[in-house]
This record gives sequence, structure tokens and C-alpha cells, in this order.
Amino acid sequence: MNHILSLPRRPFSQLTHPREVIRQFTPNWFAATMGTGILSTVLTQLPINIAGVFQLAEALWFLNIGLFLTFSFLYAARWVLFFHEARRVFGHSTVSMFFGTIPMGMATLINGLLLFGQARWGAAVLPLAEALWWLDVAMSLACGVLIPFMMFTRQEHRIDQMTAVWLLPVVAAEVAAVSGGLLAARLPDAHSQFNVLITSYVLWALSVPVAFSILTILLLRMALHKLPHESMAASSWLALGPISTGALGLMVLGADAPTVFAAHGLQGVGEIAFGLGLIAGVLLWGVGVWWLLMALLITARYLRNGMPFNLGWWGFTFPLGVFALTTLKLGAVLNLAFFSTLGSLLAVALTVLWLAIMKRTLIGAYTGELFVSPCIAGLKR
Repeated sequence: MNHILSLPRRPFSQLTHPREVIRQFTPNWFAATMGTGILSTVLTQLPINIAGVFQLAEALWFLNIGLFLTFSFLYAARWVLFFHEARRVFGHSTVSMFFGTIPMGMATLINGLLLFGQARWGAAVLPLAEALWWLDVAMSLACGVLIPFMMFTRQEHRIDQMTAVWLLPVVAAEVAAVSGGLLAARLPDAHSQFNVLITSYVLWALSVPVAFSILTILLLRMALHKLPHESMAASSWLALGPISTGALGLMVLGADAPTVFAAHGLQGVGEIAFGLGLIAGVLLWGVGVWWLLMALLITARYLRNGMPFNLGWWGFTFPLGVFALTTLKLGAVLNLAFFSTLGSLLAVALTVLWLAIMKRTLIGAYTGELFVSPCIAGLKR
């Protein structure tokens, strides 16, 4: 309350002109849609029914739609009004990585359309969900291939400056794969189900092995050069994202694989996919536990030395949310109270974290403090 009362009366007081909101807008903002979307989904998967929680989750989904549309408008406006400055993002070694947050944020909207839209408007939403998913697939592939290509050809990178944000472009494909698993089961046509399922497996393979390659280099980088600057503190959590999403993806895809494959005379393959999905999900969850514990220790170290707030803090939310989803999924499939209880506790932690980060984001957006584009730092108007 004290923060709100101390806010300046004039919005964007930290900016030289209100148009700087557009000029300084970067893809980093879409990380907020990822965090909001994953919280909305997690709340629907709790093992016990709590009055009003589903309605709260749906309200968060509607809020997320508003955020995504607003951010899309602002970023599109930047390309129209400040094209020559906007294109500098492709040469920036950090901000360009956040292009991956756009399709990942969009994937959470598609998941919400399946969870809430179908319940509210019926099967009429499925063609829209399928069309949006294929668009998301195209965007994810573009990020996963073109951003690394630019890393190899036009950007400057050093191993001592590497952070887990390198994961963002490649992880988008496996996030789309999870959405594909949710979508396939709901499509009425067996041929469409098969196409979406197979495409989702390919998306998983396009992402997870590459992500683990990056994680291997990241371990070496941190052992040799220690932790990155405190402004990148939240990046320590990003490693948890591809591991958890990889586990969740195999379980979600495997859940309906027997039915989808059986419709094409491949019943045995579907049963194998289900079993492999479950076992691989447990194994990857175990890897995620190691990264979760490491991220907690690293964050405690940062907090002790001071950790300034920035949009990167949204990096805490999505990885934690996907790990919570994976934990809750294991609890439901294995019928083990340990996973269900731990997943519920993680959901509570995610909710508290989201509230704290959203509050500070709204304050920073009101003052204009968070509208900073490193790509054009030093340029004058």
C-alpha cells in the first residue's frame, strides 16, 4: 500500500516522453504472459476441488489474453514507428533470445482455450485452437532455428557471458509440443489427431536434446566463471524449464498415444509411447529436482548480496509452474500422495511469487522504469 501511495501522480514519470513506451518495448514483456498462463493452468490441476479456484484460473486466462494482445500491439507499433531501432534486436546477444517468449506465451493461451474455452463455448473453439496451434508451431520453429543461426553468424558471444537465456529460443518448440498433446485428444478427426501428435513428438525432439546440450555448456560455464551478474539472477531457474516441459510433454503425448495410434493400426506403438512417456517423465522429473535445489541455493546467494528487480524476474515463474504441473501429473498418474502434496505446495509458492512479481511489474510499468531497451542503449532521440 505504501508503494502505491508513493507513486508519482503522472504515469511514465521515468520516461522523457510517453512514446518511449513503444520505442523501448522489448520481447521480454511476453515473459509475463508465460508466468500468468502457467499459473492459470496449474490452478486447474490441483488434486482437490476448492471453491472458486477454477473461476480464478479462468479470470487469469482472460487477463493473459489482454496482456498478450497489449504486448503484441506495442511491439508491432515499435516495428512500424521505430523500424531501424527495432531491427537492432537481431544483433543483441541477450534480448534476441526473448523472441522465444512470444510463442511460449501464445501456447499458454491455446492451453486456456482448451481448458476454459471449450467448457464455456463448446467444440466450436477447436478449429480456432488448431489454427492457433499451427501458427505457434511455425513461430516456435522460427525461433528455435533462426535465433541460434544468428548466434552463429552475426552476434557476439563469450562463454563467460553465457546465461540460461540461451534456452529460450529452443524451448519454445517443446512448449508447443505439450499444447499439441492437449489439443490432439480433443480433435474430432482421427487423421488430424495423428498429424498433431506426430508433429508434437517431432517438436519435442527438435527442442529437448538441444536444450540439454546448452545445459551441459552452462554447467561448465558456471564452474569456470561462477554466477552471472545479479541482474540475471532469475536465469538460474530457466534450466528447470526445458527439463520439466520435456517430462510433461512425454507424459501428455503418451496419455492419448494408445488411442490415436490404434486408430491407425499401431496399437502396440501407442502402448509403448505411454509407458516410455511415464518412465521418462519420472526420470526427467528427478533431473529437475537437482536443478530446483541448485536454483534455490543460487537464489539465496543472490538475495544475500542484493538482487535488483527487472523483467527477468518473470523467469522464476514459468519454470516453477511447469515443474509443479509435472509433479501434479505424476501424482495423478501414479496415484502417489507425495507428488500430489508437493505439487500443491509448489502451486502455492507459484501463486505467492506471481503476486509479488506482478505487483512490482505494475509499479515499474506505471512509472516507466521497466521500459528499457538494451538494443538502443546510448542512442539519442
